[in-house]
Amino acid sequence: MHSKNLLFILVISLSAFAFVYPQNNQDSTSSNSTDWKHRHHFNFDFWGNEFFSKPTIALEYGFSKMSQNGLNRSFVNPNLVELKLGYSNEKPSWQSDDILKYRFHYFRLSNITTKLSGTSSNSDDYNTDLWRFGFGWASGYGYKTSNSFKIIPYYDYSIDWSQLKFNSDPANANDKSITDLYTNSFRFGTSTEGGVKINLIPQLQVSAAYEHSIIFPRHIFWKWVGSVAIETAGQWAIDSFVNEIMDSSPYAAPIVNFVLKNALSYGVYELRKDKMNWPFDSAAPLFYDQFKVGLTFVF
Repeated sequence: MHSKNLLFILVISLSAFAFVYPQNNQDSTSSNSTDWKHRHHFNFDFWGNEFFSKPTIALEYGFSKMSQNGLNRSFVNPNLVELKLGYSNEKPSWQSDDILKYRFHYFRLSNITTKLSGTSSNSDDYNTDLWRFGFGWASGYGYKTSNSFKIIPYYDYSIDWSQLKFNSDPANANDKSITDLYTNSFRFGTSTEGGVKINLIPQLQVSAAYEHSIIFPRHIFWKWVGSVAIETAGQWAIDSFVNEIMDSSPYAAPIVNFVLKNALSYGVYELRKDKMNWPFDSAAPLFYDQFKVGLTFVF
């Protein structure tokens, strides 16, 4: 069976599961109502104080690989610098003080450019300079081994607006028709990221992450909403499944959460390479992968 057909079956199965699985605990007694509230975290308190207690600054550097279906030339691989400003929180989970629940909500500004890669003058492929800004939400469960040392694997989702400039002329009319879709205006896009943060001291984290991003050549709102709804349903299904693992085997929950959430986001990303609003008919987006390392300061 074709790999994308397998991805399609996986995503649809997880999404359908989301509408069934969370119902199994709704008949809980009132004595368990507080526990249910913590386990089924739908993040209604996005602007509340629970996850906004610690101002946080993250600085990241990375290596990118950009692609666009239909271009006759390839891209020179750019590098990235990024700043994130937001609020983060780590608190003990409901099952164990050694298992942390992690949140980081942020605004980010990035420059992804071949000027940082050192190869911009040595290639006939397209040299680029991309600026983006957006908002993101990172979450996960981690391990606390002491007051200062923590390991937190996480999943991250962001919405972005990007402006891409080409530093060389298009190779032909076909390439020009594609590159013109992205130049001289900010284009909407989304990103997902899986990574690990390690606390060396309470105020400092080091991180390594892999990010998948797409930029839409045009934004078709309702098709995008439908596509995101399918992905979100799958992520909610994973949340419910991980909550049950937390009840029975809390030390396995951080790894299972990290693997399942990032596996689902990778599958959706692959499916959107041909259709930006998969499964709905839509144009192919510009997509890029990035490996990043960084320092995070928590105040």
